[in-house]
Amino acid sequence: MSAVSTPPLAIIEENLPNDGRRRRAERTTRIRGIRAGTWVYIGLGVVAVSAIFPYYWSFLIGSGTASTINDPNMSWIPGGNFIANALSVVNDSAVNFWVALWNSIFSSTLIAASVVVFSTLAGWAFAKLHFKGGKWLLAFVVATMAVPMQLGVVPLYILFSDLGWTGQIGAIIVPALTSAFGVFWMTQYLSQTVPDELIEAARVDGASMLRTFWTVGVVAARPAAAMLFLFTFVGAWNQFFWPFIVLDRQSPTLPVALSLLQGNYFIDYSIVLAGVLLATIPLLILFAFAGKQLVSGIMAGAVKG
Repeated sequence: MSAVSTPPLAIIEENLPNDGRRRRAERTTRIRGIRAGTWVYIGLGVVAVSAIFPYYWSFLIGSGTASTINDPNMSWIPGGNFIANALSVVNDSAVNFWVALWNSIFSSTLIAASVVVFSTLAGWAFAKLHFKGGKWLLAFVVATMAVPMQLGVVPLYILFSDLGWTGQIGAIIVPALTSAFGVFWMTQYLSQTVPDELIEAARVDGASMLRTFWTVGVVAARPAAAMLFLFTFVGAWNQFFWPFIVLDRQSPTLPVALSLLQGNYFIDYSIVLAGVLLATIPLLILFAFAGKQLVSGIMAGAVKG
């Protein structure tokens, strides 16, 4: 005779007093009865238009000619020169577009992956490995976020110049392999997501600390790790200040390469904005494929908070 399994939620409801079941039913009914009002849709519409308008305006100028941006009677209907302007960016010998695109993809992916790995390991140690001085060390790591990068540019450039790394892509990858924000983010997430009882149960079953981290910590950290990867990738992709200093024109990243489109005496904004839109296409593709993980990471963080 097979036993019928009872859902845990049903067991909890059976053990609740009558008042508890009634309050829970009323609360559930109120939540399910909430409907978005007109002002909510208006607010969301304003936010959506505000987010999309810069892209449309860039496409509007990028599909025109050099005089489009200064035309007082400019039409709000895109022109037909976007492909020609985009080809001008790609074929410009001073820009090295394909080299810059590969450098941005390679460096941003490597930086984001490294930050996720090291931040998850450090976050697990700070959240679940109770060791002497751990809180003070975490406070020191968080305090480093208050130090602006510009303060370390001169000694960092001298260091890479002595190593012979100036002009090489490794000069922008190595300083960004770890992130204080990533460590803080993963520490807070893992401390709230993984209960200590689960770790103790894994240790009782004979799992080592590394095995516990792999089977418990990594699985629990996936939504937060995906969100950290996206934000770190975008930050590394848009980085301009340090790559502009340490890289040369033969091996730039995309932001540095796009800055070369600006001439000394005349700037063709139709070509510049066409290049800017080309540089955003990989980010849009990334968010299209990883949007589900981003939303799940945000929702998981909201529920745990």
